[in-house]
Amino acid sequence: MPVSAPMASPTLGAGAEPFDAVRALQRKLYRAAKADPGRRFHALYDKVYRKDVLWRAWVQVWRNGGAPGIDSQTIAEAEQHGVTRLLDELGAELQEGRYRPLPARRVWIPKPGQSEQRPLSIPAVRDRVVQTALKIVLEPIFEADMLPCSFGFRPKRSAHDALQVLIEESFGGKRWIVETDIANCFTAIPHDGLMSAVTERICDRKVLALLRAFLRAGVMEDGKVRREVSGTPQGGVISPVLCNVYLTRLDRAWRPAYGTLVRYADDLVAVCKSRGQAEMALAKLTAFLNSLGLQPKLAKTRIVQLVEGKPGFDFLGFHHRLVRSHPRKGGSGYVFLARWPSERARRHARDRIRFMTMRARLVAPVEQVVAEVNLFLRGWAGYFRFGNSAWTFDKVRGYALMRVALFVAKRHKRSRSWGFSQMYRDPVQLGLISLNGIVVAPRAYKPWRNRLNAGGERRR
Repeated sequence: MPVSAPMASPTLGAGAEPFDAVRALQRKLYRAAKADPGRRFHALYDKVYRKDVLWRAWVQVWRNGGAPGIDSQTIAEAEQHGVTRLLDELGAELQEGRYRPLPARRVWIPKPGQSEQRPLSIPAVRDRVVQTALKIVLEPIFEADMLPCSFGFRPKRSAHDALQVLIEESFGGKRWIVETDIANCFTAIPHDGLMSAVTERICDRKVLALLRAFLRAGVMEDGKVRREVSGTPQGGVISPVLCNVYLTRLDRAWRPAYGTLVRYADDLVAVCKSRGQAEMALAKLTAFLNSLGLQPKLAKTRIVQLVEGKPGFDFLGFHHRLVRSHPRKGGSGYVFLARWPSERARRHARDRIRFMTMRARLVAPVEQVVAEVNLFLRGWAGYFRFGNSAWTFDKVRGYALMRVALFVAKRHKRSRSWGFSQMYRDPVQLGLISLNGIVVAPRAYKPWRNRLNAGGERRR
């Protein structure tokens, strides 16, 4: 915590957890929304500027870090200004109706493994705090309406939960895949349609006005402010929630007759039993998206039949393919859906390692470079370990070892062989982490979290 809390939380007694008023508020809102699907909430605005809600919002913004917005105020500068003072000012502005969000700062970042760039909108720190407070209040209400087929940007759900569905559907005999994603989803969602979806649950006029203010704040690029009539700024704290709220309409329209839908934000996969069902699923997806003012990205839309020994499909960073297990005692083995890091994910890993060990960084100590490579490898492997990734891990770790060895050789102006000898003579290879033995292979009807808690699985 950067600063102490404004007040101590009362405890419930010896051994009990401290009472969390913000969590209690969220649970109350969720239960109310779940108990009455037709209820529209009208008294929410005063909860957005509650002191404990604003403090929770500040803590989340502080933990996430991030660059400054158009006002150039960093999180460190906000702390110097005084967190209590900042939150009191925001609370007063919200309560008195004086709060106005600033336009977000537009930057362009490269997509991992691609030459294409993605627009990113960076709100000011003060606006991120208010957006987070608004998210704290609204998310439990809309979470009560979201369906099991949605996995992205939802509490207690992850990409690996979505991937587990693919394993189980394939195990059940569904071998036709419709894959697509929504073209420019965050910038294409129409404001009118989005606000219509929000008003299905929210009728508090001040909350709706605050949401419209964020949507209309626009972005600043090259000194000019643009205010669009569609889209939620990609990079805004509340944008993922609003995206899910709008795409819940697609989830509701989906029927089991079209196949099993798996949606992670704007990435979509339908798992089907036959080509005919897959073609119908693709037609329905296209029609539903068109009715929402959205379109599938043609370059990423296709139907794939999963066949042993043939290429599969990429989804959520993994490549998925039918393979046959090693036979045991004269058996023929069994066919299952395996997954490992996709070529794009591997290329991204190599690019990052190459960047951290490039010639321009020869002034940095070897220990620092190895520590940075280790930090990246831990995060990268931490995600991809839940798959059949051992072979890929060997390749990526071998590439990292080679790059560090070359870095050592260049730094000391010696030959490549000398650099490799330094790596292999050292029992710990200069501290470069090992990725051996950390893979947890997925299994149908055995949730990945349970396998993790059980201590993982021996490497394959």
